Amino acid sequence: MMISDADGYLERTFLSPGSIRATDLIMSWMQDAGLKTWVDQMGNLHGRTDTVNATAETLLIGSHLDTVVDAGKYDGSLGIICAISALKVLRIKGKLEKLYRPVEVIAFSDEEGVRFQSTFLGSAAIAGILPPTALQISDKSGITVQDVLRENSFEATDESLVWVKYNPKSVWGYVEVHIEQGPVLETLGYPLGVVKGIAGQTRLKVEVSGAQGHAGTVPMLMRQDSMAAAAELIVTLETLCKYPDKLFAYDEQCGFFEKESLAGLVCTVGEISCWPSASNVIPGQVNFTVDIRAIDDEARKSVVSEFSNQVYRKCEQRMVNCTIKHKHDAEAAHCDSELTLQLKHATSSALRKMPSDIHGDVPILMSGAGHDAMAMSHLTKQVGMLFVRCRGGISHSPEESVLDDDVWAAGLALLQFLDQHVNQ
Repeated sequence: MMISDADGYLERTFLSPGSIRATDLIMSWMQDAGLKTWVDQMGNLHGRTDTVNATAETLLIGSHLDTVVDAGKYDGSLGIICAISALKVLRIKGKLEKLYRPVEVIAFSDEEGVRFQSTFLGSAAIAGILPPTALQISDKSGITVQDVLRENSFEATDESLVWVKYNPKSVWGYVEVHIEQGPVLETLGYPLGVVKGIAGQTRLKVEVSGAQGHAGTVPMLMRQDSMAAAAELIVTLETLCKYPDKLFAYDEQCGFFEKESLAGLVCTVGEISCWPSASNVIPGQVNFTVDIRAIDDEARKSVVSEFSNQVYRKCEQRMVNCTIKHKHDAEAAHCDSELTLQLKHATSSALRKMPSDIHGDVPILMSGAGHDAMAMSHLTKQVGMLFVRCRGGISHSPEESVLDDDVWAAGLALLQFLDQHVNQ
């Protein structure tokens, strides 16, 4: 069964009808696993255990239930289902209420940021880093986050955001299971990997304003063509991120970046729009998005700065107006070393219980994709992630696929982690 807002492909955005139906279904699964459930003022779904030590710090386990457009089935959802399944096993074994500390599963309402171009609305609210101004962010139709919340009977006030925020002193740590969204585990022939850190990310919106005109009557040398300018800027970004060594020196003593700082640098233009979008009209307005990611935050900021400088310089040369809007900034998140080691031991133990010929240490990976763990790292420094192998490293696509045995392995690893480090 596919719960979607679209016919023929998977799409669930922040508090959309499909997301509400998914929330209701996940809530029924949580209740079946013996969890107490509720939905907070940002649309996040929670399921919590009763324990013998209700005042102990809570272990949070979560991922997101929203998707990109034309999405795969496992991005986000897999982590929610793995957590619920592990707790249901504990319930069946009679161990759920014997947990030393409370365990809470959270299905975050928005991580992808598809509708409002502002990621982590759900987890950032819980972590206490979502500013009240986020309520006024609008989508392409001019509808705000506040409007959507109120349509779904949430208060959507500054005070309601305060209610969503967790007290850091009440949280022991955060764990997230997620598909890798990359090819490393498949290349290594390993079903699971443990994450040591997540790349920082900057999202920009570049607006290029030129002079709209007739395609047949305005001479080429007299044009202020916003589409041609945007095309040059996009190629400039690609060149900058493909060959950063041509623009940055790597001399630690002189204050520049080591070459490793820009390893894994990726830049993407994923969305472009123009007005009036007619074949016989020189475009007067072109907007496009920019996504820049790197493991080193200072290196990423320098790439953003260099790109911005080149944008303004090239726009001036072409006699068009350019505006750069910062839509999102997330610093790189580094997973807790002790929690990472615990997840590694739990994974090794789980894989030994499976009929397989897997040998060698559990891989330790960096993540180029952003995850709710980035926001949750502002709530607790004890953050850990477990990656599940996906076919071809494909994600954000209906071709997204995982092996049943790998999902089983992830569930066993999470169960082993709970047995060893929570059930005392």
